[in-house]
Amino acid sequence: MKYSKATNYALHSMVHLAMESTSGAVRVEDLAKRQKISPTYLSKILTKLSKAGLIVSTPGVKGGYRLLRSPEECTFLDIIQAIEGYESLLNCTMSHDGKWNRHCLIERAVAEAEDKLKDELARKTIADILKQRQEKN
Repeated sequence: MKYSKATNYALHSMVHLAMESTSGAVRVEDLAKRQKISPTYLSKILTKLSKAGLIVSTPGVKGGYRLLRSPEECTFLDIIQAIEGYESLLNCTMSHDGKWNRHCLIERAVAEAEDKLKDELARKTIADILKQRQEKN
């Protein structure tokens, strides 16, 4: 399964925000510089994360973004769905005869596999990544 670059940047941004959670908000420019991307592009990604209730923007001279939830509550699934949405990878548009009833068996097989992946992504949190990062250092 392939996700967009925006999801990659969103996941990394969430880790950076979690690492900086004790120092307050992180400016868009700083996050963009760390990831070597345009601040304008990253702002669009951060807006989606904000609308999903994962982060919040803080106004003022020292403004920026910070986590709204704890790293233990920020799941990969929440982040991915904030960026990619909730649609299945496969939406069968073929017309099947009556033998297959109304549902495509292939589409159903993909949906079942996606459900397993969603379960795993719902268990993986930003806190897990922070822990792995600390163990590595």
